[in-house]
Amino acid sequence: MRRHILVRLIIAPVVLWAIYTITFAMAISIPGSAFENPDRNLDPDVARAVKARYHADDNWRLYWEYLAGLTGWKRLRTGEGPWIDLGPSWSYRDWTCNQIVADALPVSAVLGLTAVLLAVLLGVPLGVLGAARRCSLFDYLSLAVALIGISLPSFVPATLLLLVLAVRLQVTEVGGWGTSGQVWLPAAVLSLPLMAYITRLTRLGMLDVLQSDYIRTARAKGASPRRVIWGHALKNAFLPVLSFLGPASAFAVTGSFVMEKVFAIPGLGTHFVNAVLARDQMLIMACVLVYSAILVLMNLLVDVLYTVVDPRIVLEDAT
Repeated sequence: MRRHILVRLIIAPVVLWAIYTITFAMAISIPGSAFENPDRNLDPDVARAVKARYHADDNWRLYWEYLAGLTGWKRLRTGEGPWIDLGPSWSYRDWTCNQIVADALPVSAVLGLTAVLLAVLLGVPLGVLGAARRCSLFDYLSLAVALIGISLPSFVPATLLLLVLAVRLQVTEVGGWGTSGQVWLPAAVLSLPLMAYITRLTRLGMLDVLQSDYIRTARAKGASPRRVIWGHALKNAFLPVLSFLGPASAFAVTGSFVMEKVFAIPGLGTHFVNAVLARDQMLIMACVLVYSAILVLMNLLVDVLYTVVDPRIVLEDAT
C-alpha cells in the first residue's frame, strides 16, 4: 500500500504538468486579452509595461516563468514571493491569483462539502431501501428521484427554490454568503445530481451484493434483516459510491459555476467564469490547476479509503 501511494505521489506532478501545458495552450489561444478589456481603461504605454513585466508578450518565456513560480523554483532563485505562486491576476486590480484562490476556495469548500454530506446522507439510505424493497413503491420512488436528479438541469430547481422560499415565503435569503441560511439552500440544490448518482449506484450495488453467497449464509445463520442489509451488504455495496465520491467531491469543493452565479456566491467557480470572460489567462490557469490538484488528491484518498472500507482489498501498482 505504501509503495502504491508513493507511486501515485510521483505520478501526480506529471499529471498536473500535463494539465498545465494543455491549459496554457488553450488559454493563450483565446481571442483577445485582459489588457484589451475596455473596463480597465489601461493606457497603451501602461499595458506594454505590464506585459513586459510579466512576459505576457512572450508566450514561451511566460510558460517557463509561470512553471517556475508553481514549482517553487522562482522562490529559490529570487528569495521572494510564495513557494507556490499562481501569478498575478490581469483582470482584478492589485490582486494576485493566490489571494483570489485563498479567499474563494474556502467558500466553495464549505458549499461543496455540505452538498456532498447531504447527498450521502440522503442518497445511500434511498438506494439501500430501494434495493431491499425491490419493485415496491419505495423502490420506484428512489428510481424516480435518481432519474429526476440526473436529468434536471441544476438551474431549474435553483430558480424555483429561490422564487418560492426566498421571494414568496421569505424563509431564506435571496443570495449572498456569510450566514448559515445562505449555505443550505445552494448546497441542497448542488447535492441533487450527486444524490441521484449515489442513490443509483447504491441501489445497483445492493442488488448485486444481496445475491451473494455470504449474504445467504448470514441469513441462514439467523442474522436479522437489518444486520444483513446495513451490517454486511452495505459495506461492499458502498465501494462504487466511494469511487464516485472522489471526483464528485472535487467537483463540489471547487464549486458549481451555475450555483455560484444563481445564488451570488463568491466562490472559485464565479472567479473562473469572470476570468474566462475577461480573458485573464493567469486566473484561468490558477483555477484549473487548483481544481486538478484537488481531483488528484481526492482520487488518491479514495484509493486509501478502499482498504479501510474493505481490508481484503490490496492496492497494487499499475503495470
